Amino acid sequence: MKKNLLFAISVLLVLSVLLSACAKPTAAPVATEPPAVQETEAPAATEAPAAQEPAMEVKLAAIFPGVITDNDYNTLAYVGMTAAQEQLGIQAVYSESVPVPDVDRVMREYIDAGFNVIWTHGGQFVNQTAELAKLFPEVVFIAEGDAPIADPSPNLWFIDRNFNVGFYGIGAAAALASQTGKIAYLGGQALPFSYQEVHAIQQAISDLDIKVELVPVWTADFNDPAKTRQLADALIADGVDVIMGSVNLGMVGVFEAAKATTDKKILITAKYSDKTSFGPDNYITAVLYDFSKPLVDIITSIEGGKTGGYYPLGFDTGVALQLPLQNVTPEVAAKVEEVINKVISGEIVVVKDSTEVTSAK
Repeated sequence: MKKNLLFAISVLLVLSVLLSACAKPTAAPVATEPPAVQETEAPAATEAPAAQEPAMEVKLAAIFPGVITDNDYNTLAYVGMTAAQEQLGIQAVYSESVPVPDVDRVMREYIDAGFNVIWTHGGQFVNQTAELAKLFPEVVFIAEGDAPIADPSPNLWFIDRNFNVGFYGIGAAAALASQTGKIAYLGGQALPFSYQEVHAIQQAISDLDIKVELVPVWTADFNDPAKTRQLADALIADGVDVIMGSVNLGMVGVFEAAKATTDKKILITAKYSDKTSFGPDNYITAVLYDFSKPLVDIITSIEGGKTGGYYPLGFDTGVALQLPLQNVTPEVAAKVEEVINKVISGEIVVVKDSTEVTSAK
């Protein structure tokens, strides 16, 4: 009897151990609950980045009227395109030295190749760009010009260059710096934007209430140094002592004329980029243009789904007068900065006037 009791107790002890061992796996599902919860939350966590994906994956094709090495208008475009490419991670290509008659074909070729944003850099391309935008509503176009487009298509962005704003500052600097009381505007082709620049200079002279004669002339070519040299020589011989250049490669000829003049100091203002190296002893300033911020802003809007709009340039968006002014008195420099600040604040409103101006030569 005692043996049977001992046997029973032994069996119970063995069963107890076995039951304890079998009970441990039942805790496993409890241990795996936190990972299970994380898995259910993971899709929710990935929803936010998915919502921030661009509405449109941009493939940009830029078309430039000149070479990107001109250290001028086309270089600025290339810098802007590169900035957009680097900051936004977009695909970007370009064509340079595209003549006006070829721009329609070049745009169509890029569209056929799958590019969905076409940027034409130059007011000479604006009409063709606006027309093609109507034919390809699935493509976004970016055009530049000097007056808003009437009834633009919803897939067209327009950059208003507002050259008149910059040349108000240039005109103030030239008028205040002149010793002879005679200054000249030397442009390339007589286009509406150049008329706007001349009228802005006239407004600056009037607002300053000083007696300065303005002589506007055009060479009919933005990139011919020989023509600008010839015209600049004639202006200097006629008593002009400050020349405001509104040409591209032609600025070389303006500086050559100034440096060759020994009987008086000839001062020069330029456009688009720093031209100090062209003639440091004759250089005052330049109205500088930046297409990086405008292009990044516009493409960011396109990625967000806004396929068209109006982007005006000004002293607060893409335009700056190069400071400090060179080869002028501190009094002139201070007055010009005061004028610029008044334009930025809105105290001075620069009129955009495209009325034709007759050349003095």
